[in-house]
Amino acid sequence: MRHPSRAAKALLAATVLPLALAACSSGTTVQPSSAKTKPAKDPNAGLLTGAQLKKALAPASFFATGFAVDPSGARDSGTMYSAPSSSPAPKPDCSLLSGTSWITITGDSGVSFAQNNYVSKNTSEDIAQEIDTYRGTTSTTVLTDLAKTATACATFTDSDTHTKVKVTGATTPGLGDAAYTITLTDSAWQNGSTLIAVRVGTDVVSVMSTDGHDNGAATAKKLATRIVTSLKGEHQRV
Repeated sequence: MRHPSRAAKALLAATVLPLALAACSSGTTVQPSSAKTKPAKDPNAGLLTGAQLKKALAPASFFATGFAVDPSGARDSGTMYSAPSSSPAPKPDCSLLSGTSWITITGDSGVSFAQNNYVSKNTSEDIAQEIDTYRGTTSTTVLTDLAKTATACATFTDSDTHTKVKVTGATTPGLGDAAYTITLTDSAWQNGSTLIAVRVGTDVVSVMSTDGHDNGAATAKKLATRIVTSLKGEHQRV
């Protein structure tokens, strides 16, 4: 059996040593990262729940004698949030303007809401109030879309009287961050209807009134102002 010479052994050792050192220097052990993973931001942070919005609605004492809340129209989203959605129709369903939840005509739904309406047992006049909360800048979009709706729905047919309803809209200064008013009139009606939408940050207050002999305008503005004040107070409490 032939053994390597002493010189060959020295050469082999000189070759192995650098390889061993290289293996150590390029070790595969992964050191823990000092960077911490940030938790995902809550998309509903700072937004009011339906239960909180309900507190900002005008109470029964606000309404004139003879008006009583319609139990079937009193709803809110409670303490939970819903997933928002946006599905604006190419042509809006103009008949939605004659309903208490007329704000749905924009096709945008928020994450929380509260609403109810009061009806006069003596005159059948109707007053509705609603607050919807949206994420991001959607509340601004809602006001913009309402202006477009007033133009697209210049007239529509009333399903009850089968007569033509005239729709007019205008930007309304002095209410919240932005406001828009829509007036509905029809020769077959005893009185017209006033709809007002007011943006307060990420919230949109929407009211409807047929109360009075001015197409419900004075009551609608008074109610919208009352809710906006209460809503700001509710935000300060949370």
